[in-house]
Amino acid sequence: MKEIMAFVRRHQVPATKKALEDANFPALTIQSVEGRGKQGGIGGWAAEVDPELNRVLTAETAAEARINWIPKRMLTLAVQDEEVQKAVQIIISANQTGHMGDGKIFVCSLADTLRVRTGENGPAAVT
Repeated sequence: MKEIMAFVRRHQVPATKKALEDANFPALTIQSVEGRGKQGGIGGWAAEVDPELNRVLTAETAAEARINWIPKRMLTLAVQDEEVQKAVQIIISANQTGHMGDGKIFVCSLADTLRVRTGENGPAAVT
């Protein structure tokens, strides 16, 4: 079993959620998060919505508009080992624009999973 954590742009969540649901991955947790990558922030709030704006910002306006923490959404889902590649590809397809800030995906091993209601554990708790 694996946990997939994907950090994506806020406005991409509906398309990502629908794509995952359509592929039979209905269980999903979404959290509002803030962070930044190696670029150290972006120029103003609108640059998240339209990354092309980063090209038109002058050095002076970019310095004034620069923010250090970028609002994102963190999507978390647990999947069986054989479903990882499919789920990751769906997330990439729904979020890839080719611009900096498209997101990041982490895949982590789960030592165990427990379903509180039934007491099931392991892969049965995820299906």
